Parts: sequence; C-alpha cells; structure tokens
Amino acid sequence: MDEKAAPVRIEPVPEPPYVYHYYPRPRPKVVVKRDLLPGLVVALTTFAFGLPAAYLWSWLAPAQLKIVSAQDSKFYPIGVESYHRLDALMVFVLIGLGAGVVTGIATWLLRQRRGPVVMLGMTAGSFGAGWFAQFLGGSLAAAAYPLPSTIKANDTLLIAPALETWWGILAWPLGAALAYGCCTAWNGLDDLGRRLG
Repeated sequence: MDEKAAPVRIEPVPEPPYVYHYYPRPRPKVVVKRDLLPGLVVALTTFAFGLPAAYLWSWLAPAQLKIVSAQDSKFYPIGVESYHRLDALMVFVLIGLGAGVVTGIATWLLRQRRGPVVMLGMTAGSFGAGWFAQFLGGSLAAAAYPLPSTIKANDTLLIAPALETWWGILAWPLGAALAYGCCTAWNGLDDLGRRLG
C-alpha cells in the first residue's frame, strides 16, 4: 500500500520556570563616629614617630665646613660645601617619604578601621610629625656641632646642618596618602574589606 506516512509533530518541551533572585547588598556607608577615636590614636602615634625621624636626620645630614671672614666675621662655605644645604634637605625629604610609605601601609593594615576618617587622621599626624621632625632635628643637629667659645678670623668651623625651607615637611604626609591611596585602589571592594576582618 502506497500510503503517505503522516508527519510526526514534535512538541517543544516546556522548560521549567527558572526564576533568578538577585539580592543586592546595600552599599556600605562611611563610618564617622566609630572611627573618630581610632583616627585620633593613629594621628598621635604618627606624630610621636617624628622624634626618631628628627634624630635620624640630625645624624645623617652633613655639616658644612665654613671659614670665618676677616672683614665682617661671617661664616662662608669653603669650596663646594654650600651643596650640603641641598643635601640636608634631600636627606630630610627621603626620610619623610620613607616614613610616609611605612605609615600609609601600617594604617592600611588596620582592617577594621579602613576609611576616610582614619586616612585623614593619618595625614594630619604625618604633617605634624614632619613639622616636629624639622623643629627638633635642627636643635639636635645644633647640639651635635657646638661652636667654640672663641672664634677668630680665618678659623674653619663645622657648622650644623639646617633646613632653610619648610617645604620638606610635606614629604611625610604625601608619602602616607599616596601609599594609602594605592592600597585603596588595589583593594577594589566597596567597604575596603572591613567586614572581612
């Protein structure tokens, strides 16, 4: 029998109704009141580290060899000794930058307190530490190179290093803020990982 076979109709299999639920986690807010005391502690601790920085600068900064003028009894540097003015500033800036990077990383490791409040406390403490290191470092250097009681014309003396500008105190807070900012950018979490600590 030459009968045509009826075409088989295939019904599509219905898929189960998959329902996806997305529960967005609320964005964390900046914690201010709870971080005020830790921010103050970070600022004061950082400020205290200005003392060893001042001692280190007074120990590393080079003194200038100067001669006493016969005309006006002023001190004048011999040869290229005047370059030590810049050397003293650069030593201070390098100490400040190094201390700032260490301060920024150490503050970042306080996981439960990460955020802008502690960062501002760290930056303010770093600025104060830089000022304290410059203020105390000059006194320590002057005590390390005392002037003789009698000074005559044409005497050569070692004069204590001095910082003649205040721009060097910006190195510490800049290094600290840069290190903390790099750690924040590298982290990438909305709450900076506070909830994981």
